[in-house]
Amino acid sequence: MKPHAEECVLAAGIKNFIQADAGHALDQLQAFIDADKKWFFGHLGYDLKNEMGSASSSHPDQVNFPDLFFFQPQIILRFDKDHMTIESEMDEEKIFHEILDVKNSVEDSSEPGPLVIHNRVEKEEYISIIKKLQQHILRGDCYEINFCQEFFSPNVTIDPLLVYKKLSAVSPNPFSAFYKIEDKYLVCASPERFLAKRGSSIISQPIKGTSKRIQDKVEDEISRNELHQSSKDRSENVMVVDLMRNDLSKICVEGSVKVDELYGVYSFPQVHQMISTISGELKDGISFTEIVRSTFPMGSMTGAPKKRVMELIEQYEKTRRGIFSGAVGYINPDGDFDFNVVIRSVMYNKSNKYLSFQTGSGITFYSDAELEWEECLLKAEAIRNVLESRNMI
Repeated sequence: MKPHAEECVLAAGIKNFIQADAGHALDQLQAFIDADKKWFFGHLGYDLKNEMGSASSSHPDQVNFPDLFFFQPQIILRFDKDHMTIESEMDEEKIFHEILDVKNSVEDSSEPGPLVIHNRVEKEEYISIIKKLQQHILRGDCYEINFCQEFFSPNVTIDPLLVYKKLSAVSPNPFSAFYKIEDKYLVCASPERFLAKRGSSIISQPIKGTSKRIQDKVEDEISRNELHQSSKDRSENVMVVDLMRNDLSKICVEGSVKVDELYGVYSFPQVHQMISTISGELKDGISFTEIVRSTFPMGSMTGAPKKRVMELIEQYEKTRRGIFSGAVGYINPDGDFDFNVVIRSVMYNKSNKYLSFQTGSGITFYSDAELEWEECLLKAEAIRNVLESRNMI
């Protein structure tokens, strides 16, 4: 996870941890982090929504990340443009030399080979579902809904770290992460921040709106400008902004929540993205889990109104989201934190050899189902290219 523009952080080893599924997981987490003001790293899975009164999911999940996992690391490495800092109760000089030894011994040992990726939802069914969702919108059930689909490959063996290195080379993003819990791996190339806290200030930077990068500079600029002017993408974006403003208003000082940037378009190697920034000043005494309860799951991955669209997500999606559309990040000893949105990510269970990734898009009444299908494929393109070019054995 990259907490600042020129910094990234690595946590390794476990001194202590908490693992829980939805029920009383957030209460357990708050007690865990209150007991010791240290660094904590971990994730919030999508199904923590069940603690906020939403319906539980009966869909299959073959990756099986827990709904919540946080750990206190034995070693923290912090990097900026010019320096690496090691923080540990162990011998830091010994750790440094061990890092050099590992670095010098790492080789690319993969063998070429095909990896077949399947769609959980075929195009015809996808289009049918989008039309049904638009009928829900027409009836007033919701205004906008984020609908996701799974791509998967069963019985496959990969080297997750090598996949991460290759995906990062093809699609470097500011909120990428490599995350491992026992036999479960997350290879994440996320461009989106969920929430960051610095002192009493909190910000969120939801993404809604995507267009393709084009090699020709003139055509690429046209693609960027079309995204910026797109009434459909602006409509989706402002709905999510309003939803986040409402969420933050529950935990922030009255009148302090503001939109710092609306409809900002930022260019990444594969796509242009429309990103808005919302900030506020937290009320005194607000705990980490109070912030989570007020804002999670993030509106960019649900839609509006949040409770109803989460019911529709359960009704129409085919796969349990798990860690996908959750958040990975850290809490520092001062109580500041930074969490991404888990998108553009490969999830892999080494024990059952199951690989999965999901993509989605925001559906409004004016959405074109064919174009939404194409947007999902565009978001999956970098991952597919990395996985299908080599089987990471």
